Amino acid sequence: MQKVISISTKEHNQLVDITTYVEDIVLKSGIYTGMTNVYVKGATAGIMIQENWDYSVQTDVINWFKQVVPHGVWSHDLQDNNGDSHLKAGIVGPSETIPIINGKLGLSRWQNIFVCEFDGPRQTRDVVVTLYNCK
Repeated sequence: MQKVISISTKEHNQLVDITTYVEDIVLKSGIYTGMTNVYVKGATAGIMIQENWDYSVQTDVINWFKQVVPHGVWSHDLQDNNGDSHLKAGIVGPSETIPIINGKLGLSRWQNIFVCEFDGPRQTRDVVVTLYNCK
Protein backbone atom coordinates (compact mmCIF):
# COMPACT_ATOMS: atom_id res chain seq x y z
CA MET A 1 0.00 0.00 0.00
CA GLN A 2 1.24 3.46 -0.80
CA LYS A 3 -0.06 6.99 -0.12
CA VAL A 4 1.36 10.45 -0.80
CA ILE A 5 1.19 13.24 1.77
CA SER A 6 1.57 16.77 0.38
CA ILE A 7 2.68 19.50 2.77
CA SER A 8 3.77 23.11 2.41
CA THR A 9 6.65 24.74 4.25
CA LYS A 10 6.97 28.33 5.41
CA GLU A 11 10.66 28.76 6.19
CA HIS A 12 14.00 28.14 4.48
CA ASN A 13 15.01 25.68 7.23
CA GLN A 14 12.14 24.01 9.04
CA LEU A 15 11.11 20.73 10.66
CA VAL A 16 7.48 19.79 9.95
CA ASP A 17 5.87 17.09 12.10
CA ILE A 18 3.98 14.61 9.89
CA THR A 19 3.46 11.88 12.50
CA THR A 20 -0.33 12.18 12.70
CA TYR A 21 -0.64 11.87 8.90
CA VAL A 22 1.45 8.69 8.88
CA GLU A 23 -0.40 7.27 11.92
CA ASP A 24 -3.70 7.80 10.10
CA ILE A 25 -2.45 5.94 7.01
CA VAL A 26 -1.27 3.02 9.17
CA LEU A 27 -4.57 2.90 11.08
CA LYS A 28 -6.67 2.91 7.90
CA SER A 29 -4.48 0.23 6.29
CA GLY A 30 -5.53 -2.46 8.76
CA ILE A 31 -1.95 -3.77 8.86
CA TYR A 32 -1.20 -5.27 12.28
CA THR A 33 2.44 -6.29 11.81
CA GLY A 34 4.64 -4.72 9.17
CA MET A 35 6.88 -1.86 8.14
CA THR A 36 6.31 1.77 7.20
CA ASN A 37 8.73 3.61 4.94
CA VAL A 38 8.48 7.41 4.85
CA TYR A 39 10.30 9.03 1.92
CA VAL A 40 10.43 12.71 0.93
CA LYS A 41 10.79 13.55 -2.76
CA GLY A 42 13.39 16.18 -3.61
CA ALA A 43 17.12 16.71 -3.24
CA THR A 44 16.89 19.45 -0.60
CA ALA A 45 14.74 17.85 2.09
CA GLY A 46 15.03 14.89 4.43
CA ILE A 47 13.12 12.73 6.89
CA MET A 48 14.15 12.59 10.54
CA ILE A 49 12.79 10.88 13.63
CA GLN A 50 13.22 13.29 16.51
CA GLU A 51 11.69 14.40 19.80
CA ASN A 52 8.56 16.53 19.63
CA TRP A 53 7.84 17.08 23.33
CA ASP A 54 10.09 20.15 23.55
CA TYR A 55 10.22 22.45 20.50
CA SER A 56 13.76 23.49 21.49
CA VAL A 57 15.06 20.17 20.10
CA GLN A 58 13.80 21.10 16.63
CA THR A 59 15.30 24.58 16.99
CA ASP A 60 18.61 23.03 18.06
CA VAL A 61 18.61 20.77 14.97
CA ILE A 62 18.09 23.76 12.66
CA ASN A 63 20.69 25.89 14.48
CA TRP A 64 23.25 23.07 14.43
CA PHE A 65 22.83 22.65 10.68
CA LYS A 66 23.20 26.42 10.15
CA GLN A 67 26.52 26.33 12.03
CA VAL A 68 27.93 23.15 10.47
CA VAL A 69 26.67 23.72 6.91
CA PRO A 70 26.52 27.50 6.38
CA HIS A 71 24.67 29.15 3.51
CA GLY A 72 26.45 30.83 0.62
CA VAL A 73 29.91 29.21 0.63
CA TRP A 74 29.46 26.19 -1.68
CA SER A 75 30.27 25.73 -5.38
CA HIS A 76 26.65 24.81 -6.16
CA ASP A 77 25.55 28.24 -4.86
CA LEU A 78 26.70 29.67 -8.21
CA GLN A 79 23.84 27.73 -9.84
CA ASP A 80 20.92 27.75 -7.43
CA ASN A 81 22.17 29.43 -4.24
CA ASN A 82 21.18 26.29 -2.30
CA GLY A 83 24.37 24.28 -1.92
CA ASP A 84 23.82 24.06 1.83
CA SER A 85 20.34 22.64 1.27
CA HIS A 86 21.70 19.72 -0.76
CA LEU A 87 24.39 18.97 1.82
CA LYS A 88 21.95 19.06 4.76
CA ALA A 89 19.52 16.78 2.93
CA GLY A 90 22.35 14.36 2.17
CA ILE A 91 23.33 14.22 5.83
CA VAL A 92 19.78 13.56 7.07
CA GLY A 93 18.74 11.27 4.21
CA PRO A 94 15.44 11.05 2.36
CA SER A 95 13.71 8.31 4.37
CA GLU A 96 13.06 6.48 7.61
CA THR A 97 11.59 3.02 8.20
CA ILE A 98 9.37 2.42 11.23
CA PRO A 99 7.90 -0.92 12.31
CA ILE A 100 4.15 -1.40 12.61
CA ILE A 101 3.52 -3.13 15.94
CA ASN A 102 0.01 -4.20 16.94
CA GLY A 103 -1.49 -1.95 14.25
CA LYS A 104 0.40 1.19 15.31
CA LEU A 105 3.66 2.93 14.46
CA GLY A 106 6.46 1.52 16.59
CA LEU A 107 7.65 4.92 17.78
CA SER A 108 8.50 5.59 21.40
CA ARG A 109 6.55 8.15 23.42
CA TRP A 110 8.95 10.96 22.50
CA GLN A 111 9.61 10.10 18.84
CA ASN A 112 7.89 11.85 15.95
CA ILE A 113 8.46 11.89 12.19
CA PHE A 114 9.62 15.16 10.65
CA VAL A 115 10.11 16.45 7.14
CA CYS A 116 13.31 18.50 7.26
CA GLU A 117 12.92 21.39 4.85
CA PHE A 118 16.26 22.90 3.88
CA ASP A 119 15.24 24.90 0.79
CA GLY A 120 11.93 26.51 1.60
CA PRO A 121 9.51 27.92 1.62
CA ARG A 122 7.85 25.39 -0.65
CA GLN A 123 4.25 25.33 -1.79
CA THR A 124 4.38 21.54 -2.04
CA ARG A 125 6.64 18.82 -0.62
CA ASP A 126 5.50 15.29 -1.41
CA VAL A 127 6.13 12.52 1.10
CA VAL A 128 5.58 8.93 -0.02
CA VAL A 129 4.40 6.54 2.70
CA THR A 130 4.77 2.87 1.78
CA LEU A 131 3.39 0.13 4.01
CA TYR A 132 4.50 -3.50 3.99
CA ASN A 133 2.36 -6.20 5.55
CA CYS A 134 4.44 -8.88 7.33
CA LYS A 135 1.74 -11.46 8.09
